[in-house]
Formats: sequence, structure tokens, C-alpha cells
Amino acid sequence: MARLGRREDRDSRTQVEEPLALIIDDNPDARKVVHRYLRSFGLSVLEASDASSALQQLSRLTPALICLDVTLPELSGFALCEQIRNTAHLQRTPVLMISSRTLPEHRALAEEVGASSYLIRPFTLAQFSQEVRTLLGTRSNGAP
Repeated sequence: MARLGRREDRDSRTQVEEPLALIIDDNPDARKVVHRYLRSFGLSVLEASDASSALQQLSRLTPALICLDVTLPELSGFALCEQIRNTAHLQRTPVLMISSRTLPEHRALAEEVGASSYLIRPFTLAQFSQEVRTLLGTRSNGAP
């Protein structure tokens, strides 16, 4: 399974591998914000607007990080996270659930279905960056 994306380094014209992240969110504006934040970490980013397209992409790759919205049109993010955790090659992939749901039971349900972390909207770049650094096990080497 592919875990890294590729991009061409314009200066050296060589292939440089970047860790891959998948954003699963039905809101294009939310995907755009998360996409921009993830790119600031040097991650390649793929997007899915619903569970079925996400599962299709995840059948072919193993991203370094999955950012998953709780509210999706056909299947809740909680149910999708549970499916992700029941997929052998994705069991150890960090899943950052993102939601505007603030009740403790939502966070508890995210934990129960196997989410690695739960971030409440609206969030700041600093909050998002801290979560991503923690999940990817990286330090702030110039990244936000």
C-alpha cells in the first residue's frame, strides 16, 4: 500500500516523497482550510467528500494521517472511523476527527470507535498544528 505521495521538486527536478494525508469532509470550505494547513506541514493531500469515495481511496493507499469530519452525508464519521479501524492496513493510521460537536459524549464516542484525537471547530492553526505534530510524532521544524 502506498503511504507516501510524490511531487516534483522544481529546483532539482527530482522526485521528492512526501507523507500523504486524506481529508474526509463534505464541506468544501472546511476541506480547503484543512488542506492548506496540512500542506504547510509538507504533506501531500487527497480529499474525499463522502464515505464511499473515502473508502475507495483507502482501499488503494495507507495515508500517514486521516482528517475525518464527524458529519458526513451517507455514513457518520463515527461509523466510518470504525470501518477504518477494522481495515487491517489502516489500523495504525492516525485519525483526527474534526467536529463542531462539543459534548463529552461525542469525544467519548470518537475514542470508542478508535479515533486518535478529536478536534472541535472552530480551531486555530496552532491547535490544529499541535494535533498534527502529536499524531505524526514530529516536532515543529519550521512548520506552523
